[in-house]
Amino acid sequence: MLTALDPLRQLNFASLLFRLALAMFFGGMIGMERERKRRPAGFRTYMLVCLGATLAGIVSQYNFIMLSTTFLETAKEVGRTTDVSRIGAKVIGGIGFLGAGTVIVTGRQEVKGLTTAAGLWVAAIIGIAIGSGFYEGGIATTLLVLLAELVFSRLEYRILANAPEINLYIEYRDRVTLDELLRLYREQGLKVVNLEITRSKGSEKHNACAIFTVRMDRKHTVEGLLRDIIALDGVFQVEEL
Repeated sequence: MLTALDPLRQLNFASLLFRLALAMFFGGMIGMERERKRRPAGFRTYMLVCLGATLAGIVSQYNFIMLSTTFLETAKEVGRTTDVSRIGAKVIGGIGFLGAGTVIVTGRQEVKGLTTAAGLWVAAIIGIAIGSGFYEGGIATTLLVLLAELVFSRLEYRILANAPEINLYIEYRDRVTLDELLRLYREQGLKVVNLEITRSKGSEKHNACAIFTVRMDRKHTVEGLLRDIIALDGVFQVEEL
């Protein structure tokens, strides 16, 4: 542990302001990346979540100190004790409901918002760590979260670009177009692992649509395949899920 931070581990007005300011800063840094990508929970949401969780950690510490000093005799008389982890546990459970509001399942069976929900959960835990005076844990976790968002996300995109299997959502005109799609896959040596055919609910014309799970190889790229598919007559829309 950093001994230089020991004075700020004591609960006083200076440490209170430091913890709240640090929580706002860290929460804002994490939320900035989500805001840049136009996610439902962004800069202010992450800042408020981290700030509120920090205050919960401070309140837990405050209750423990008060019941151990000022109200010690009263606590002994009534047999009252405090669990410093109880408030933090409630915060984590509450964040689960907030995170659930950011997760949506589209009509194309695509799940969105999981990273945002996970980010809110981590931001709350960082806030509790800071509020409890565990600054090292909060700082280290924030740096790792930023590393995951800014660096590992690019690595993820590169991996997905060469993924062995991809999911494609395609809106097309009729059965003839579907046969052309299957012929295109065969000509390029691609294997259709799974095929789900339904109707597009978001289109006024109610075009037929299909979700293909296609096994790729190193000779083809996702961008090239998408260009070949959209070039087919009768294909109205194609995107990778």
